[in-house]
Amino acid sequence: MLRPRAVEVSVQADYCLLITFNNGEKRIFDVKPYFDFAPFAELKATALFNTVKPAGLSIEWAHGQDICPDDLYYNSIPCKSDEYIMHQSDELHLSVAEQSRDYMQEKG
Repeated sequence: MLRPRAVEVSVQADYCLLITFNNGEKRIFDVKPYFDFAPFAELKATALFNTVKPAGLSIEWAHGQDICPDDLYYNSIPCKSDEYIMHQSDELHLSVAEQSRDYMQEKG
């Protein structure tokens, strides 16, 4: 199976991204666990965080930070409804944050 490619990205509350992939899936990705790594720390600045755009198979920010395409897809949560965009569920957001944090800890 070919890895889905990010074709659209929009900034959501609390440093989450709504990503649309070329297979039509929409997924929520929490960037906060990456802030512990030096290259990503500056993304805490909202103005810079908001520069995110699709790039190649993944996404990138204005200063060159990017997320591994596998991390972006497999460590995001499927968004089954556009309702999340307007009214974010605390439970879903917590799930995204926990999964991302756990993955980053496993990765070392």
